[in-house]
Amino acid sequence: MCELFGLTSRKKVSCNEMLKNFFSHGDKNPHGWGLALFFGNSVSVEKQPISAIHSRYLTDRLRSDIQAEHLLAHIRLATKGGIEYDNTHPFVMRDLTDRAWTLEHNGTVFESDILKKYIHVQEGQTDTERILCYLIDEVNLALEKKGADLTDSERCEIVDRVIREVSPENKMNLLISDEELLYVHTNYKNSLYYQKRAIETYISTSPLTLSGWEQFPLNTLIAYRSGEVVYRGEPHEFEFFDSEEKMKYIFLDYAQL
Repeated sequence: MCELFGLTSRKKVSCNEMLKNFFSHGDKNPHGWGLALFFGNSVSVEKQPISAIHSRYLTDRLRSDIQAEHLLAHIRLATKGGIEYDNTHPFVMRDLTDRAWTLEHNGTVFESDILKKYIHVQEGQTDTERILCYLIDEVNLALEKKGADLTDSERCEIVDRVIREVSPENKMNLLISDEELLYVHTNYKNSLYYQKRAIETYISTSPLTLSGWEQFPLNTLIAYRSGEVVYRGEPHEFEFFDSEEKMKYIFLDYAQL
């Protein structure tokens, strides 16, 4: 169910080889690809609802030198929502301060009363977009209450709380950017890895080089700034486990796409 890739670095680094390795997995995740690059308080998102390995645009894009301090990429295996642009990750929404929040997801939301109200306001049909809608609402409530911009710690605490509220019974592998911080979370074993280098940290659903990767901590939100950890939440208890019932649910949803 989808694959995630993220970079956070102190300085710009060349990303082409990592991205080529990542997007080569598009044969197993054929329903869309996306790439988000961050420049100060702006984000540029390129995406298509086709397989990464069949995209002429992406092939040409990866021939040019892609250097970044902060980057997200995604390849999609659809489980909810049709194979179309509005359902292709990553998703971007802005809060009341015009801060861009960018989110991508590997997983499925099976149960969440909290997210149901967003079905009629989202642009696409994915459960992922509903997570972002809820996060933006919570950020905006905090902004209105405070009457000023939120600190790093305050934003981290909101993201942590939202993930804890949605995680029970749901697979919540997430990469989220708020232009400055990269938030990372998994609650499913062996489905997210990281590699720490001198000035940068990479996050990926599966290792993209032969060595240097470690499993990402389970059930714990970790936030990075410029390649370094700046926030580590308390571990929660909502680890996700596959079940026959949930796999049947995914199959039936997929059959309707």
